[in-house]
Amino acid sequence: MKNDKRAVSSENNGKNSRRSFLKTLGIAGTAAATAPAALAETKAIAAPQYLNLVKSHSSTAANDKVRIALIGTGGMGIGDTQTALMVDGIEMVAACDLYDGRLRRAKELWGDQLPVTKDYREILERKDVDAIINGTTDHWHEKISTDAMRKGKHVYCEKPMVQKFEDGHTLIKVAKETGKVFQVGSQFASSLLIAKARELMKAGDIGELVFAEAIYDRHSAMGAWQYSVPPDASPQTVDWDTYLGSAPKRAWDPLRFFRWRNYQDYGTGIAGDLYVHLLTSLHCITGSKGPNRVYSSGGTRYWKDGRDVPDIQLSIYDYPKTAEHPEFNLTTRSNFVDGGGGNYLVRIVGTEGDLSLGFDSLTVHRNKFPKAPGMSIDNFPKDQKELYIQEYAKLYPPHPELEGPKELKYTFPKDYKGDRYEHFSNFFNSIRTGAPNVEDATFGLRACGPTQCGNMSFAQKKAISWDPINMKIMGAV
Repeated sequence: MKNDKRAVSSENNGKNSRRSFLKTLGIAGTAAATAPAALAETKAIAAPQYLNLVKSHSSTAANDKVRIALIGTGGMGIGDTQTALMVDGIEMVAACDLYDGRLRRAKELWGDQLPVTKDYREILERKDVDAIINGTTDHWHEKISTDAMRKGKHVYCEKPMVQKFEDGHTLIKVAKETGKVFQVGSQFASSLLIAKARELMKAGDIGELVFAEAIYDRHSAMGAWQYSVPPDASPQTVDWDTYLGSAPKRAWDPLRFFRWRNYQDYGTGIAGDLYVHLLTSLHCITGSKGPNRVYSSGGTRYWKDGRDVPDIQLSIYDYPKTAEHPEFNLTTRSNFVDGGGGNYLVRIVGTEGDLSLGFDSLTVHRNKFPKAPGMSIDNFPKDQKELYIQEYAKLYPPHPELEGPKELKYTFPKDYKGDRYEHFSNFFNSIRTGAPNVEDATFGLRACGPTQCGNMSFAQKKAISWDPINMKIMGAV
């Protein structure tokens, strides 16, 4: 796959200045649909087509100020907040974290006057907070999001929505009861690329869906979650007991706090962290509600640093036939020690073409089946060959047809601010206008539930059944 011309090189290729800029902001992305849907018309030329925004987010609604607070001031939380503040009419009013240094960093970023606290409940009691960004560890997502909605706050919750599928049903219930906007932070759901892919899919540009594959490889210490630990990390600067929450009690361990993604107690491994993005993209493009069976394998090949999650994981997802799509299969792969330099690709294969999505481009390949199947008659005797040719000519008379381009490429416009910006714009628009949420709790559970099945499969070495309609794990099959 690495040498396939369709594969798109990953974030480790920093030579593209625009891509590097987007990544610095934390807003580069790839995929998911329900985003602005009007993109460039497909033209019968092979030159790149530039996707255009269908609306300006600078509207009169932006005068309705939305005041946000951040809970979880780590890398994702800071990146989310910086992006949210790019949207007109957004004001940062408070921040929370369990490490003193991050609270100091919040003041450095957003002003020394910014109120900060280690107790998220103080944030939820503030009358000047309209919405929170939940950038905490996976095992805190449901509790903090539920408490926030019950206190009248809208919630933007980082992916995966929950660590355990049962908690997803709690969030669905609370969001419905409170009427608050709850949006999952898998920003590909607002990508122009995914919206265009969905449009092409519905138009039948690649025929009938038969297969999909997704790759998210990395080749760096940071990509493998080897995050830096601050020199002053200690029980005096970190509220360790609160951090553990529902996780098993254990003695202070700075790695479990600052590199939490490496541990099942607090995170969800490769599947929850990365495959949720890939399933989000696929579900948005196809309209699927999810697979009904998952099998996963892999292991720890290189990063033997005490983590209890794999650094390479491969999964197979079986998708049943539904009103939205035929039966098909998905394979996913993530390798944290990819000596080829890393790779990102979401590829959807149909009977007459495929869609290949990278970080900032969408390529369409078209290869329609000819109506005439062709002949393999050289081994026929002469009389049978002539008879076959006569009948073949009757069944498939010559019929010239125009041919369009075999390959089309779509790219973002130069002024595109990124998927995460679009995602936050959609979130705030839902708050201001009551517009439908692009990635609500039900969608979020259908994206992360199957990844929990994958982790269970990896541990048990058995395929795990998932009910995509009722969103429940059914057990080993």
